[in-house]
Amino acid sequence: MARPTMTQDIERRIKELILGHRLAPGDQLPTETELMELFAVGRVSVREALKALQATNVVEIRRGFGTFVGTLSLAPFADGLAFRAVVRQRQGEPGLLELMKVREALEAGLIGAVAADITAEELAALRGLVARMEYEAGGGGVARSTDRAFHLALYASLDSHLLSEVLDAFWAALERVREDMDDAHQDPCLTCAQHREIVDALEAGDGGRAARAMRVHFDGVRGRLEAGSPGW
Repeated sequence: MARPTMTQDIERRIKELILGHRLAPGDQLPTETELMELFAVGRVSVREALKALQATNVVEIRRGFGTFVGTLSLAPFADGLAFRAVVRQRQGEPGLLELMKVREALEAGLIGAVAADITAEELAALRGLVARMEYEAGGGGVARSTDRAFHLALYASLDSHLLSEVLDAFWAALERVREDMDDAHQDPCLTCAQHREIVDALEAGDGGRAARAMRVHFDGVRGRLEAGSPGW
C-alpha cells in the first residue's frame, strides 16, 4: 500500500481537528500560519491540502476572511457519479443503466419502511405533488423538478438527512447525465399513473405493493436503457 503524501497527511489532520473540536459547517478554522505551526509543515503543503478539502466541501476558503468548515454536501459525489456514467456511456458501456439500477435498488428497498411509518400529512403532500404532475402533464410533460420533489418527499418519514442527501445526489447525477445525453422523458400520463399507484399503495400500508409499484415505475426506463436507447 502506498504511503500517504504530505498533502494527504495534512488533509487527514485537518479532518481530525474538525472532529476533535466538534466544529460544525460555517465554524472558522485556524489560519494558514496557525496550521503551519500546528503541523510543522510549509505553507505550500497547507494550501494544497486546503484546496483539496475545498473540492470536496470539507472546508470553504473565503478570500480575505479565512477558512471555515464547509457545507459537507454530497455535490462532488454526484459530480463524480455523473462524469463516470457519461464516460462509460460514450465508451459503449452501460454507465447510465448502472446508475439507474443503483437508484432503483435504493428506492425499491426503502419504500417498505416508508409504508410502515408514513403519516397522513406526508401522504397529503405526495398527493399534492401527483396533482401537480397531472396538471403539468396536461401541458405536455411533467417537470423534472416536480418528479424530483416527489421522490425526495417520499422518504421524509424516515427522518434521515444523510439518506435524503444520498438519494438527491443520485438524482442530481442522473439529471446531469440526462442533459448530456439529450434524452426525452417517458409518456407524462404514464408517469402520473405510476406515481399515483405508489401513493395508493402507501396509503393502504402495503409495503410489498409499494415496492412493486416502484419497480414498475423504473421498468420502462430500464427497458429503454437495456435496449440501448438514450430516452427515458
